[in-house]
Amino acid sequence: MPYAKKEERSILDKIKQTKKLNVVLLNAPSTYYIGTEGPQGFEYDLLKSYADHLGVDLNITAAHTIKEAIELSKNPNIHITSASLAKTSQREQHFHFGPSYFEVQEQVICNRSMLLGSKFPRDVEDLEGLSIMVGDDTSYSETLKALQADGFEINATTTSQYSTEELLEKVAKHEIDCTVADSNIYALNLRYFPEIALAFSISGREQLAWLLPKNEKKLEADMYAWLNDYNQKGKMTQLKDHYYSYILFFDYYNTKMFYKRMKNRLPKYEKYFKNAAKKFDIPWTLLASVSYQESHWNPKAKSFTGVRGLMMLTKRTAKILGVKNRLNPRESVRGGTRHLKQMIKFVPKEVEGENRLKFALAAYNIGMGHIKDAQRLAKKLGLNQNVWSDLKIVLPLLSQKKYYRTLKYGYARGAEPVKYVEAIYNYKDILDKQKEGLVTP
Repeated sequence: MPYAKKEERSILDKIKQTKKLNVVLLNAPSTYYIGTEGPQGFEYDLLKSYADHLGVDLNITAAHTIKEAIELSKNPNIHITSASLAKTSQREQHFHFGPSYFEVQEQVICNRSMLLGSKFPRDVEDLEGLSIMVGDDTSYSETLKALQADGFEINATTTSQYSTEELLEKVAKHEIDCTVADSNIYALNLRYFPEIALAFSISGREQLAWLLPKNEKKLEADMYAWLNDYNQKGKMTQLKDHYYSYILFFDYYNTKMFYKRMKNRLPKYEKYFKNAAKKFDIPWTLLASVSYQESHWNPKAKSFTGVRGLMMLTKRTAKILGVKNRLNPRESVRGGTRHLKQMIKFVPKEVEGENRLKFALAAYNIGMGHIKDAQRLAKKLGLNQNVWSDLKIVLPLLSQKKYYRTLKYGYARGAEPVKYVEAIYNYKDILDKQKEGLVTP
């Protein structure tokens, strides 16, 4: 009988046997970082979902630059490398890519003050004479080298010392004129570095993808099947909504004012937010963000409708909540937090996780009756009435007669609670990053 060669186990089989998925993750706001509630980041959440699908633990090796991530990917024990890596033709010659999960464009990002002069670039030819720095072994360095080879005079240096986010900070401080970053990285960091500005896109659409071991067909096929199912179930839409939806509301002046008031107003009231957070089990940064959206942390604020104080309570609501003086910061914060906690309880039990808090915030702004109307309409339109990413599509329809005439609570300015929730999460994100030491107010 001829000798039968024993078939070598696949990497996927080994992962399932050891119960560990070994991944390299870029330590950056756009991918993976340790936040106030533990590990966070778009790519971390995506890989954690894949690990859960396999029924294994996620074993993370952190990299601090793309060059470092690529070097670590060569370790035979690493199963996946996730570092916002664009699938370029040059990289495909040396590495094996798995499924694509995000589409981006490379963008030239420069200091905002240059807009006031003649130095702000509008195309590649305008880059001549500017100080530009990008990371080693990035798709950006590939792009700039290709342009230099084509004859463009570009004074670009590469570095292995700084991450893309750190280079954006250098641009914000005008230590360099410009850098290049993927569109998603720029969009996420604009809130933290409001002095940066988009000059122009320097590439076409590119796909971000994971690096996988070569000749590992079984793991690759499983990842493609899982990601397809993840997309089909609407989970990718929810994940993108969680990390990217509120970046669309960036406003330079408002963001600059927010940073200013973080310094000169927030310290006076921070203790009230923290005390209320502890009592009602709601993050203090969220309470502070609600208050900023309502009153800009002005305890004497008053609207034309008569709502007053840090949390802008109506007379009727204040009375129900036992708030005797709406202009008293401690009472206002305590009353507003109790009101939000009640809203959370009123949200239907089918709404889970972070969706529950976003529904409650929308109800804080527009009333729970309109939220339930929007849920009914979402179901009627074939959308998921229990997730915020679908509800915020439906809410603006409450101002259209063909929809609101059939609803119990009728007309509502439904676009307002969408902007309200997104603005609050924008402020909360900045406060969280400042608390973690990632942002200096």
